[in-house]
Formats: sequence, C-alpha cells, structure tokens
Amino acid sequence: MRIIIGQYLPADSWIHKLDPRAKLIALILLIATTFVIGNLYTMIGLLVFTIILVQSSKIPLSRFIKGIESLVFLLFFTVIFQMLFNKNGTLLFSTDLNLTWLNLGIIVILIVGYNLVKKMIKRRFIFFLATVALMVYSLTFDMGGLIKVFNISIYTDAVKFASFLVTRILILVSLSSLLTLTTKPTELNNGLESVLKPFKLIKVPTEEISMMISIALRFIPTLLDEANKIIKAQASRGVDFKEGTLRQKIVQIIALLIPMFIISFKRADDLANAMEARSYFPGKPRSKLVDFKFRFVDYAVLTFAIALIPSVILLAI
Repeated sequence: MRIIIGQYLPADSWIHKLDPRAKLIALILLIATTFVIGNLYTMIGLLVFTIILVQSSKIPLSRFIKGIESLVFLLFFTVIFQMLFNKNGTLLFSTDLNLTWLNLGIIVILIVGYNLVKKMIKRRFIFFLATVALMVYSLTFDMGGLIKVFNISIYTDAVKFASFLVTRILILVSLSSLLTLTTKPTELNNGLESVLKPFKLIKVPTEEISMMISIALRFIPTLLDEANKIIKAQASRGVDFKEGTLRQKIVQIIALLIPMFIISFKRADDLANAMEARSYFPGKPRSKLVDFKFRFVDYAVLTFAIALIPSVILLAI
C-alpha cells in the first residue's frame, strides 16, 4: 500500500499547472540524464534538484518516503552486493568472520529473540536489519574455535558505486512518482498520445498504447486497495499472512491471487462496457475536451531539460 506510482494528489503548484506533454518530455530527458551522469557528486546534485522539485510540488515529502520504503530490499541488496564483490580502489576495511562457540551462541540468542519480539515491533524490517547486522558483527569475535567463514573487505570504489546506484534509483522513482502525483490520468493519457503521435507515420497504434499505459497507471492504486480489502477480510477469518510455514504462505498467496484475478476481469469488463457506451472505438478519430497549449513556463522547463544532458557531458569532460 506504500506504492504511490499511479496516484494523483490535487494541489495548487506550478508543476500541477504544467502542460502534461512538457512534463512527459522533461521526465524522459531527466531519466536520460541520470544514465549519462558518471560522477557521484553530479548524481547527488541531481538528487538535490529532484528534492527541490518535490518540495515545490506542494506534495508532502512523507508520501515520497513511503513510496521509497517499498524499495528498501532492492537498495539493501544493491549495497551488499557492491560491498562484497567490488574489489576496486583503496582498501577501507577488512575483517575475518569466524564461527566460534561464542558467536554461534550469540547468533542463536538473536534468532530466538527476534522471533519472540518481532510481533511487538512496528518497523519490523528495520528490526530485522538490525538483528542481521548484530549477527554479522558477532562473527568478527575471534575467540578461537570452529572455522573461518568469510573475509569481508570493503574498498573505496565499492562505497562510491553503491552510493551512485542508490542515488540513481531514488531519482528515478521520485521523478516517476512526481509525474503521476501531479498529473490527472486523463491529462496523462492525452499528453502521452500527443507525444507518441509522430510514431503514427510508421503505423504504430499510438492511441491504443497511450490508453493501455494510462489505464494500467490508473488501476495500480485501485487494485492495491482491493488486495488490502481481501487481506483484511481473510485476516478477520483467521488467516495470518505474516506467519506460518512456506507451504502455508504459498496457500495464502493463492487464496489472495484468485479473487484478485476475478476482480481484475470484472473491472476490465465493466470498463470496456463503459468505454463502448461512450462511443470509444480503437483507431477512430476523437475530439478532445481540453486543447493543450504551451505557455512560457512549459518552454522554459523543456529548454532546461534539453540543456541538462550536454551540460552534464561538458561537466564530465
């Protein structure tokens, strides 16, 4: 339920008033800029710029933080893999992990304590990370014992590249969320259709593609809300999605997926009937309720976004 992509929050900000075509093109150019940047400090500067954009949108920063919380696993494993397998640069830290009777006992105590206390902890994932960190730290105690497990060596390039990747992911997620949070689904659909219009010259069905993308974005929060209702309904009947063996969790997931598929098919059928009742037919010419017009601020945003890529390249040179 922390996923915010696909949701729209009304507010009176300059980003909300931008032409959706300008926002789409600027987003594409900013995303392209993140893949052109090869320097950590430049990437951090772009992250600061993204935070300024988020603040100027008058959308609470907490909404973006909740959306980023769903990526904690991805960010965590990105950092861990870089720390363990990137051996370039200067050595910062090195230690041996030894399995001794002392740290084996500490690990057992931590595992038992985690299972006893985790139900009372709200931020369970943070508690899990802290427990794992303590378990790894206990392996550094060399009291003479069983076997040497592993050697951890952390290098400067591993820290820099891990920070670089994490910063890039945060920028991409924040910019994508900013687009959907500040643009109505109808405007996003019409803007996407206008941006893709040149592809009609090579027989690409741009109207159908833009409609499918906008419908998918529109129904992400709706289907998540339906999934949350099903989970609560099944929890009231004694099903616990957080506990149980692997087999029990697989059965619980299947019990969640089946009604989700049924609800999705029903919503798709209702939506198709509603679109047909409003005389929507794929490929047929349609008029627009609102005609988009570029203003000075739209041209300024596009000029800045276009100039950003060569500026980054020149800065790297």
